[in-house]
Amino acid sequence: MINESMFVGSFPSISKCPKDNKPEYAFIGRSNVGKSSLINMLCSRKGLAKVSNRPGKTQTLNFYLIEKSWYIVDLPGYGYAKISKKKRFEWEKMIEGYMLKRETLGCAFVLIDLNVPPQEIDLEFMNWMGKMQIPFVIVFTKTDKMGLNKRNVNIKKFQDEMHKYWNDLPQQFVTSAEKADGRDEVLEFIQSLNEQFHSVTTT
Repeated sequence: MINESMFVGSFPSISKCPKDNKPEYAFIGRSNVGKSSLINMLCSRKGLAKVSNRPGKTQTLNFYLIEKSWYIVDLPGYGYAKISKKKRFEWEKMIEGYMLKRETLGCAFVLIDLNVPPQEIDLEFMNWMGKMQIPFVIVFTKTDKMGLNKRNVNIKKFQDEMHKYWNDLPQQFVTSAEKADGRDEVLEFIQSLNEQFHSVTTT
């Protein structure tokens, strides 16, 4: 359970990001996948991250300080077509630079909307993460919009697509911002990574 959370700021590059050596966890996915809603659900604060129905709203690295000890970082959504090629390239370079160079990044949470079929852009992004050896997990979102059977069928479809490229799949979480499903599991996972981070930095 999170008792304290606050928005720290929006930063256009990693050179501007906080330098206090706290572990951080990046939330990323296609535009309009539900990043802000998931952040609000995890923190039990509806208005912490601004929710918008307009894809492409997040354009910077948005930092949220949790319990004064770690960060959630909301990254721009990828795959949003209704922006200029120049702006899309700038976003891609910002995301790539953050993922590859941010030393305090503990894990990336790749959000997947379970209401849509497996998307090539998601698979490409995760394959790139694997190639670059960036640790990540998968978070299925918006699962409150379907029954259990449909949910399991859609999860298997996505897993089958990933198995075309991966022998062992990353850890996966099933969440619903509406029902708070998956909150405990995600926060327990982050807590375990925080403990690993501090055990390494104190030795």
